[in-house]
Order: sequence, then structure tokens, then C-alpha cells
Amino acid sequence: MLVWLAKLLSHYYHGFNVFQYLTLRTICSSLTALFTALFLGPYLIHRLAEHQIGQVVRTVGPKSHFSKAGTPTMGGSLILVAITLSTLLWADLSNHYVWLLLFVMLSFGAIGWMDDYRKLVLKDSHGLPAKWKFFWQSVIALGVAIYLFFSTAETQLILPFFKNVMVDLGPFYVVFAYFVIVGSSNAVNLTDGLDGLAILPTVMVGCGLGVFAYLTGNIQFSRYLLIPYVPGVGELVIICGAIAGSGLGFLWFNAYPAQIFMGDVGALGLGAVLGLIAILVRQELVFAFMAGLFVLEAVSVILQVGSYKLTGKRIFKMAPLHHHFELKGWPEPRVIVRFWIITFVLVLLGLATLKLR
Repeated sequence: MLVWLAKLLSHYYHGFNVFQYLTLRTICSSLTALFTALFLGPYLIHRLAEHQIGQVVRTVGPKSHFSKAGTPTMGGSLILVAITLSTLLWADLSNHYVWLLLFVMLSFGAIGWMDDYRKLVLKDSHGLPAKWKFFWQSVIALGVAIYLFFSTAETQLILPFFKNVMVDLGPFYVVFAYFVIVGSSNAVNLTDGLDGLAILPTVMVGCGLGVFAYLTGNIQFSRYLLIPYVPGVGELVIICGAIAGSGLGFLWFNAYPAQIFMGDVGALGLGAVLGLIAILVRQELVFAFMAGLFVLEAVSVILQVGSYKLTGKRIFKMAPLHHHFELKGWPEPRVIVRFWIITFVLVLLGLATLKLR
């Protein structure tokens, strides 16, 4: 919106042309999302507490979590609102990638919101049935994957560390994109089990993807770095900046001990949008590496369930993985910070693939 306004006003004063620069708009987007989250956070916490929309703690979980019962949940709606507002203000709204990302984020967020609403407001312990949650995730992800398949001729999978090695997925691209979006969404949701555990890695991975988006959307940088050039994809850095800003604003209230939890509404929406960004910048494998924490958390659940069904034995004391370390005696802040450090290293190594080719 402001891009269009600045372009209009530049006819009267050329100084408004500065808002055409992606770097400046990304900074503005980050700050807008940050201060929106900081401003609305106390109000949301108060309203959720007033309506007794609080965390339900499982009796089978770590005993240290019992004190979290009643903590306001569904705080992810704060993140999504901040991202949406910031994007609408600072992104070029003629870019169809921007609208595609907002659609996926808000659609998956709506699925999470319904699950949270049924659990916390309607007091239905099962929430949105898993089959319906998966069904709507699949409908949205498949629709987006099919749209991308028919709207772009680029269906090659880029292999990091290699200059000219690409695997043409053909029609399998639809299935691959589907799994990236749905898998990323659910992996972030599984990670969201401790105060601040999921949100800061989301911020770090979002920033890493923002770097890829900026470089991939610039023909000179993409040629120099030998990465695919995708016209228009540079605008996604505005959304990546909004993810970073809103995430840090939310972390202000979500840091240990948390005043508010993200809930499915935030985790599902953020995970899906990260997966879609990775697809659009054509760095799905690097994304899986940078988001290694989310991958490990999801894999730990799959292994735990599979092992128990096949052998009757558990691999971990409890899944997802962060609960395993809690039950081993690690204090919650230690688990959180160490997982943050792991993600920081993985994101840096992912960015290093830009030159190691």
C-alpha cells in the first residue's frame, strides 16, 4: 500500500523514491511488525485471561509444566496479525507471490485457530479431529502446489554444493511441494512445546530464507552466486522481515516464564509460510537443513510412535525431543537456549551453501 503511495508522491518529491528499495522496506516491515506485536500483546493477554482461554497441560507430561496451566494461549493470532498488517503496508501488492504467502499463512492459521478454539473455548479435549485438520491442510497445500506447477516451468530440485546439478521432478513436483508445506507446518507445531522454543528458531530460519529471497530475486547476485533467478521473488524478503519482527515482539511475552503461548494458530501458519518461501526461492533442501531443529522434533515423534507400535518399546523418554531432555533432568531454559544455538549454527551453515558450490 505504502509502495503505491510513495510512487504516487514521488512525482512531487523525488525523496519518496527511497521506499522503492527492498532493504529499507524490509527494515520498516520488521519494525512495524515488532511494534505492532509489542503494542497489542498486553491487550491480547488481558483479553485471553479474562475469557479464561488458557493452556491445558497433559498429566503425562513433565511435572514442571503443571504450573503453566491456565497461561493464555492462541497468542499466534498476534503474530499473524502483525505479519499481515506489516506486509500490506510495505510489500508491493501487485506481486502475486505476496498474496500467495498471505493466503497460505492465514489459511493454515485458521485451521490452527479452529483447533485451539475447540480445545480452549468449547472445552473439547480432542480439538479439531486430526483427520479434518490433515484434510484441510492437504486441500490448501495441494491447491497451492498445483497452482505453482502450472504457473511455472521450473520444477527442478536444486542440490546444494553443486553448481549445475538439478533434479527435474516433473509432475512429482506437486507431491514434493505438498509435503514441504504440510511437513513444515506440522514440524513447527510439534516444536512449540516450551517457552520461546519454536518462535526464535522460526525467526532465524525466516531471516535465512529472507537472504535467499533477496539474492534469488536479483539477477546480478543470482548469476554471481550461481543460484536460480526467480523474477519477483525478492519481494518475499518483506514478509521474512515481518516474520522476524513479529516473532521477536511475541518472544517479549513468550520468553521463559511465558505470559502467553503461541498455540496451533501461530505454529501451523508460520510453519506453512516458511515451507512455501523455501519452495518459491527453490531452496527446499537448504531449508530442511536450516530448519533441522523442526525436522528432528518431527522425526522424534515418528520414530517414537513407530517403535512403540512395532516393538512396544519407546526410543525416547518422551516425544517430541525437547521433552526427552526435560525428563533427563535438563532445566527448561537450558533446553530452550541450547536448541536456539543449534538452529543458529544450522542457519549459518545453510547460508554458507551460497558460496560452497
